[in-house]
Amino acid sequence: MSILVVGSVAIDDIETPFGRADNVLGGSAVYIAVASSYFTTPVRLVGVVGGDYPPQAIEFLNERGIDLEGLEVIKEGRTFRWSGRYHYDLNNRDTLSLNLNVFEKFDPKIPESYRKTRYICLGNIDPVLQRRVLEQVERPRLVVGDTMNFWIETKRDELLKTMSLFDAFILNDSEARLLSGEPNLLKAARRIREMGAKTLIIKKGEHGALLFHEDQIFSAPAYPLEDIFDPTGAGDTFAAGFTAWLAKTDDLSHENVKRAVIYGSTMASFCVEKVSVDGLRDLSYLKIQDRFREFKELSRFDE
Repeated sequence: MSILVVGSVAIDDIETPFGRADNVLGGSAVYIAVASSYFTTPVRLVGVVGGDYPPQAIEFLNERGIDLEGLEVIKEGRTFRWSGRYHYDLNNRDTLSLNLNVFEKFDPKIPESYRKTRYICLGNIDPVLQRRVLEQVERPRLVVGDTMNFWIETKRDELLKTMSLFDAFILNDSEARLLSGEPNLLKAARRIREMGAKTLIIKKGEHGALLFHEDQIFSAPAYPLEDIFDPTGAGDTFAAGFTAWLAKTDDLSHENVKRAVIYGSTMASFCVEKVSVDGLRDLSYLKIQDRFREFKELSRFDE
């Protein structure tokens, strides 16, 4: 099954305690599309870039089999740029500069050939734009939506309106607490589901993820890594692994949704091992399956 991915396409400058990388690929749509491409094709990307977007980046996306008909190129404009610095606690970062450029007026236009895509993954863009995307597609089977603190704080009502249209809503633990007003994650999850979230996933970084699906709770482990170089895009690649596995199998049963959470964690674990999308460049489906099996062993035990 194909996947429609809508989000930001950016150029990043990233500084961590372990090194620095300038002018690297970034943006939620890029991370989601690249990670998804290991599971299913075509991956259809909708985003916007300026005339300065590197030709080698386009070449890389094409090599991954990503359909770029929906990528708008504004030749006279400049691409969205973000610069950030991470601390030794990689959960904390400082934004050093943010230039939206052409992304400031992004108005997602879904090509006719994309409109019947059955699986949709929406990056953490403005919830109004997320809704605009859904107005242009025809009866998708699964819509997965992400968000961020900024939208919770500045467009809460719009987010709540959009959230009810998602089949699965993904956010991290701090975002869940902010949205719900509850410090306890179980209470936060209950409150968010009362707001309209059907299936809810709360990411807990190095502590794994919680899935709230139907009337059941599933706690997924995190993969223990000795070297975490760059956490940028980890949440996006989690969303990609989750959505892409469900698209690949076309199976929305509870057991398969649990597997999808583990595939999300698997893809995020590869992402953080290198800077930008480099952790996703040299993967193979076999490598992904090997790490998925390692995840299973982490939580397996005898009664």
